[in-house]
Amino acid sequence: MMSNGIEKPAKQIENDSMGNDVYPSSSSSSSALDSPLMKLSSYFLAVRPWSLSVSLIPTLLGSVLAYRLTGLAGFSWISLILTVLIVLCVHGAGNVVNTYFDYVKGVDSRISDDRILVDHLLSKDELVSLGAFLYAAGCLGFVLLTVVSPAKMEHLALVYFGGLSSSFLYTGGIGLKYIALGDVLILVIFGPISVVFAFMAQTGYIEFGTIYYAIPLALNTEAILHSNNTRDMENDKRAGIVTLAILIGHTLSHILYAFLLFAPYIILIVVALKYSIYWFLLPVVFTVAIPFRLEREFRNPHKIQDVPKQTARLNISLGILYVVACLLEGSLPYL
Repeated sequence: MMSNGIEKPAKQIENDSMGNDVYPSSSSSSSALDSPLMKLSSYFLAVRPWSLSVSLIPTLLGSVLAYRLTGLAGFSWISLILTVLIVLCVHGAGNVVNTYFDYVKGVDSRISDDRILVDHLLSKDELVSLGAFLYAAGCLGFVLLTVVSPAKMEHLALVYFGGLSSSFLYTGGIGLKYIALGDVLILVIFGPISVVFAFMAQTGYIEFGTIYYAIPLALNTEAILHSNNTRDMENDKRAGIVTLAILIGHTLSHILYAFLLFAPYIILIVVALKYSIYWFLLPVVFTVAIPFRLEREFRNPHKIQDVPKQTARLNISLGILYVVACLLEGSLPYL
């Protein structure tokens, strides 16, 4: 997942008599770090709230598609609230797991964006507790959802626990991120799984046509991860992990990033013209200039540092306009 991009000054390191690293602290800095407000802020940052839009928008998309089929009379706002809570908790927990294992495996260092463990804002035990709490909250929300949703519990459980286990296995367990399979997982989680889960929670059944609608968002979300992995390619090599960007090299990484950026627009334009559903051109008209700028910056080694953050902003704009288009369009194909 994406790191937070917030840089904090590194603490000065001294050695004690045993040769161990010691981080000196004044009474003022120690009390500041231990204050409840600072601790709460650290927990908040550990969840990476700025990244949660990549799971929230597909969830809203699945809910909008359900609304278009069932109408307001068949739409449950309680199910929507619970679904959003579940998805955000599982995503937040996955971010925490990512921070923990990246630090343990040496991927995060003094030059990394993710500073939670690097700067000792939280201890590893505190981070583990936070992840467990978020997973527990997601499971509690799931139990409540099974009560109010028309879907069968076993069907909801299949999708939910598939998403939950994927959020952990991205860096935990076998660590799919570290063996060049993280990209595939991101495409599945932040696309089909989120959309199908939200849709099924409202309607009680799976409509495979919803997967078509998840594709543009999934591709754009993968563009965020791929730009991040390409930027961090050398650091990841030193840490001994393997990503898709490392396997294919800079040239093919650029081609892949360009594909991930522009493919959603091509899909929207083709569908809009083929089915005369011109609301689908809404996200194209308002955001199409951004991918061209990002593609140029991706090729510039001096500007690629900000590309993942800018791609994430594009994802929010594109996603919101896409959801609005699905809400306002008179008829939707494949459903």
